[in-house]
Amino acid sequence: MVFLSTPPRRHHAVRRVLAAVVLLAVLLPSLPALAVTVEKVVSPKGIEAWLVQDHANPIIAMEIAFKGGSSLDPAAKSGLAEMTAGLLDEGAGPYDSQAFQQKLEDLVITLNFDAGHDGLHGHLKTLTTNRDTAFDLLRLSLTQPRFDKEPVERIRGQILSGLMRESQDPNAVAARRWFETMFAGHPYARSPRGTPSTVKAIRAADLRSYSHGQLARDRLEIGVVGDITPAELAQLLDSTFGFLPATGSADTVADTAAKATGGVTVVDQDNPQTVAVFGLPGLKRDDPDWYAAYVMNYILGGGGFSSRLTEEVREKRGLAYSVYSYLIPLRHAGAILGGVATENSRFAESIKLIRGEFQRMRDQGPTPQELADAKTYLNGSFPLQQDSTTAIAGLLLQIQADHLGIDFLDRRAGLIEAVTLEDVKRAAMRLLDPDALTVVAVGRPAGM
Repeated sequence: MVFLSTPPRRHHAVRRVLAAVVLLAVLLPSLPALAVTVEKVVSPKGIEAWLVQDHANPIIAMEIAFKGGSSLDPAAKSGLAEMTAGLLDEGAGPYDSQAFQQKLEDLVITLNFDAGHDGLHGHLKTLTTNRDTAFDLLRLSLTQPRFDKEPVERIRGQILSGLMRESQDPNAVAARRWFETMFAGHPYARSPRGTPSTVKAIRAADLRSYSHGQLARDRLEIGVVGDITPAELAQLLDSTFGFLPATGSADTVADTAAKATGGVTVVDQDNPQTVAVFGLPGLKRDDPDWYAAYVMNYILGGGGFSSRLTEEVREKRGLAYSVYSYLIPLRHAGAILGGVATENSRFAESIKLIRGEFQRMRDQGPTPQELADAKTYLNGSFPLQQDSTTAIAGLLLQIQADHLGIDFLDRRAGLIEAVTLEDVKRAAMRLLDPDALTVVAVGRPAGM
């Protein structure tokens, strides 16, 4: 939930759901959890992808990403990457929007795009028999998007409607204000969705400029899982992506650090509950303390009913239905983000308890049993999350983006198992300053 930036259900949602149901009914995922061999495939033109072959079912899933995303949006036209993503499957080459979507539906092909702070992502899933057509439709969407007037205005309207709903959603309001506070002066302070004024300012020429400047081979990462050989994939990489520009625009995003201000910012809203987002600066994915912080956060607030925050705030006192924390490793910064919703009259008590648990973890660290339980869960649950071709393709993409190495799946369990009590205490001392905990509360909390 980075900035609540997951795009809303767009047009054609029903078609896509029906396509997914058809695929699910015919083709249950066959990959045993993480019993996989990851292969690096390099095409004749030098385009690289990571592949996990699975020939048990005639299905292929591909996840792609172009580095950059909304962080490269001009401030006056923030939301440009997201709007571009929403239009790439709305007509391309000889197909207008309706014809393009009909082609996808007829062949049970899933193809869609979204954008976040650090990248524009594409998602493709197809039966093997329709593989060549599916990859060609992806090629057209990336190299010949039409940006016709009707879909441009329709997608703009959907984004504006979503922003209007967000403006009344206390969770979205709190998250937006929290990012504005923590990343003031940096592109991460802006929502990938933009604002009503910036979205209204985007023109078709801006969309074309973005696609020509940002959808380039030097920014491309690819993960593929399914019924395809390395040789077949190598040829499709060139025919699909070989027509993209070799290099993107020279725009760059600077590394930054979240700026914890401490205290509570209240956004007045007439709600029966106060909804709050809280957090601190965190770590990027390549930080040496990452695994220690990962285990620490599971114990603190990432472990659901087994976490300290849930135990103290929900189970012992019934102050909230849900309270949580998680790590956000962005490409150019890191953060620890949490959330809670509680009655207005008991909000101050809830925040005091949360600060207290941050302090306790910082001062004492975890118990040996908590550490052992956390490592058991984090290693035991991970394979169960990779239960489909799409999930594994997305994982391959994330491993590439984080520069973890092609053998990461073989090493991951050992990296977590190696975390010691001293490692977690060091990470907690470094990261968990309760006085710096920055809180944005939406509601009418008593006494605040």
